[in-house]
Amino acid sequence: MVRAIVGANWGDEGKGKITDMLAQKADIIVRFQGGSNAGHTIINNYGKFALHLLPSGIFYDHTTSVIGNGVALNIPYFIEELEGVISRGIPKPKILVSDRAQLLMPYHILQDTYEEERLAGKAYGSTKSGIAPFYSDKYAKIGIQAAELFDDRILDERIEKICLLKNVLFKYLYNKPEIDKAELKDTMHSYRDMIAPYLCDTAAFLNNAINEGKDILLEGQLGSLKDTDHGIYPMVTSSSTLAAYGAVGAGIPPYEIKEIITVVKAYSSAVGGGEFVTEIPDKAQADELRIRGGDKGEYGATTGRPRRMGWFDAVASRYGCRIQGATCVALTVVDVLGYLDKLPVCTGYEIDNKIVYDFPPSPLLKKAKPVYEYLPGWKCDIRGIKDYKELPENCRRYIEFIEKQIKIPITMVSNGPGRDEIIYRK
Repeated sequence: MVRAIVGANWGDEGKGKITDMLAQKADIIVRFQGGSNAGHTIINNYGKFALHLLPSGIFYDHTTSVIGNGVALNIPYFIEELEGVISRGIPKPKILVSDRAQLLMPYHILQDTYEEERLAGKAYGSTKSGIAPFYSDKYAKIGIQAAELFDDRILDERIEKICLLKNVLFKYLYNKPEIDKAELKDTMHSYRDMIAPYLCDTAAFLNNAINEGKDILLEGQLGSLKDTDHGIYPMVTSSSTLAAYGAVGAGIPPYEIKEIITVVKAYSSAVGGGEFVTEIPDKAQADELRIRGGDKGEYGATTGRPRRMGWFDAVASRYGCRIQGATCVALTVVDVLGYLDKLPVCTGYEIDNKIVYDFPPSPLLKKAKPVYEYLPGWKCDIRGIKDYKELPENCRRYIEFIEKQIKIPITMVSNGPGRDEIIYRK
């Protein structure tokens, strides 16, 4: 069976932990989109890891990890990350990389950095990982597929076209040095040698695995509200973060995705710019939630930037679940909220003196003000509890109120960062 694990919010929902946990019984874990611009934090018996390109199932020797064709493949970063986890005692995982995956090149990172500098105060808050220029080139048909690294004739043609276009930008828009053709070709040859042992037709591999009845997890990056089409445009990522894209980014039929586990955070957080209706205006309150959040606070796994903090947004989360096609929800970081006397939940938006319950497009979102309902806190630590019935009554009321608001069954409640700190609900 194929299951997708995706986020309903702005990212940072805890998808890595859920993937790592479910990978215990999985055969294959697939990254299907995005690149090294966002991270999944995993805490297990080996320690704490912030994974970026590697799928979150690499810690099990019975699994195969797949980087699909939809991923922005930064080859040196992939090799460095793989060597990094092995150096910490992880048995070398079995990893396959799609020969149709396209390459994120050094000039993509430079262009991303230069553009953020040019935009200055109007920048998008990019991680400067080259993601936007990468996907722009992919759809402009000047990208490089991994399989093309092995044909110098194709590489020469690509290099000519790439340098012609990029050097105009670099020289005349950014006032930066031009790309050197010979150096670029040497880089491509070095990438070819690095990635050769991992390349294969992963779409054929996955379709064979489906026919054999294997258990496959599709692991998404970021969340619904960062999706290129359905997120808070233009403050979005440059790929689709939705489960539906899992079929495209992995190369499998869409009807094979039988379950969509959508991860929802018990409060809100976001990295980067964009509208954030329930953002906490009080700095002290935001700082306290940030410090208490996650394992060691709410800071970006890639950039280390402090996340913007907010209360639970039922409007955004309901929309995020719907647009993902959620079949069930994993609610995370509930344990963090045990210090609060009362918990605000945004149940609607006020826009132009009207209360709305559907998540609006960005121009209207800019006008939105949160409408809150307040639930009593439970004022105790719930970590270590395994049985849902043993949770404090007010904690259960909070979970069940969220479930009613998002209209999707919450089947898992995460009450700590560890792999086994999870409560299953029937």
